[in-house]
Amino acid sequence: MEPLGGRISGRRLATLLGEWRQRGSRQGASDLAAAVELHVLDGQLPIGTRLPAERELADALGVSRTLIGAALDRLRADGLVASRRGAGSWVAGVGNRDEAEAVRDDLLDLARAAPPAVPGLMAAFDTARRDLAEYVSGNGYLTGGLPRLRERIAERYTARGLPTSPDQVLVTSGAYSAFVLCLRMLTGPGDRVLLEQPTYPNAIDAVRATHALPVPVALDPVHGWDLPGIEAALRQAAPRFGYLVVDFQNPTGLRLDAAGRERLGGLLARSRTPVVVDESLVELDYEGDPVDGPPPLAAFAEDLVLTVGSAAKSQWGGLRLGWIRASTDVLDGLQSSRFAVDLGAPVFDQLVLAALLEPEGYDVLARRRTEFREQRDITIAALRKYCPEWTFEVPPGGLSVWCRLPEPMSTRLAVSAANHGVQIAPGSRFGVHGGLERWLRVPFGLPREQLPEAVRRVSAAAASVRGCADVPAERISVT
Repeated sequence: MEPLGGRISGRRLATLLGEWRQRGSRQGASDLAAAVELHVLDGQLPIGTRLPAERELADALGVSRTLIGAALDRLRADGLVASRRGAGSWVAGVGNRDEAEAVRDDLLDLARAAPPAVPGLMAAFDTARRDLAEYVSGNGYLTGGLPRLRERIAERYTARGLPTSPDQVLVTSGAYSAFVLCLRMLTGPGDRVLLEQPTYPNAIDAVRATHALPVPVALDPVHGWDLPGIEAALRQAAPRFGYLVVDFQNPTGLRLDAAGRERLGGLLARSRTPVVVDESLVELDYEGDPVDGPPPLAAFAEDLVLTVGSAAKSQWGGLRLGWIRASTDVLDGLQSSRFAVDLGAPVFDQLVLAALLEPEGYDVLARRRTEFREQRDITIAALRKYCPEWTFEVPPGGLSVWCRLPEPMSTRLAVSAANHGVQIAPGSRFGVHGGLERWLRVPFGLPREQLPEAVRRVSAAAASVRGCADVPAERISVT
């Protein structure tokens, strides 16, 4: 296989790898290979990416060329890296993933903040199967979305304080697809895009994939959004576009209050900066019904806010459906741009989601919020028991706890965790330029009986890292 992707510089790779070396370890090549594998399997180093020359990487990491060569030998032996004289080295594959997963069938997944299906899903499938007869005589292309589903989504926005008509809703193949569609329409190469720091990792990847420039604004883990910092970034960097999560922000779990939304909406209006507001987690509110919470940000800057929603976190990730709520003028533009991405979402999946969004479906979501609140509390109790040196804020909603570690070790901990039977994403994955080595996201979407054991394993991995243990990497994917 020849290298097909772009080249990553030694400096950029060093930043991406973060604190890769186990403290006091004499197995530097093993540590480096494990850290590279972690980022290959996480998608941060896509297949085909050209790696820096050995001398360049050695200088960037401050290690010997001998160590770099030994690490590359390990990666080549595992099938992750290939090399050819005159062409250098490049990412060639993902190694023996199936074999590793077969061996570790007890691996607990804390990398994905995603729950199982909501109760009532199978009944919704039965309803959708009966309703499908109405559509099979047509061609099946509903580029704007199923009218019934658009009505249900519009009704929910209206109930939350943002009057919405069905023609202001565009159904997409997930919230991520919705964000990419907005990004493609509103930005181009070299444009600046405002992001929170930390933020949803796939949003960072999407911005970079369009060759736009991410502009991070720090999010305080206790006090939340730095509105003066956002104002300064809007004035000084003049971003073309922005991506924000103001309802149970991923990964911090923070929520911006109504007064903050009003002020932020004013900042966006004065700078005329359009933003995508990701509401994928808005229904997972553990302090009450989302209808009683602060209104959507679009209520304060409607023409500039494209609100994105999703079925993945509240109903089920297997329903690859999302939506965009915006003005009809904006949606007309998105419809035109959409044909370069896809031709619409599956009709059957839309029928299923429409059934789940009937009024009784929100009673089911209320019960699910009670269950997740209990899972959150179980996870917090386990963190306090097994990780007493870690600090965190109790999130009012969402699916994860954002933990401050006693020392910079998040990447090393993520690498070590697989050896203890748990999969977790390092804090650096949530940073625009890496870093965040003192932070770790701990989701609580696993079944409640597995959560204490998962936290115990993470604690054991942390103790191993601080005790200088040498461990292999494991596959990390983040949602």
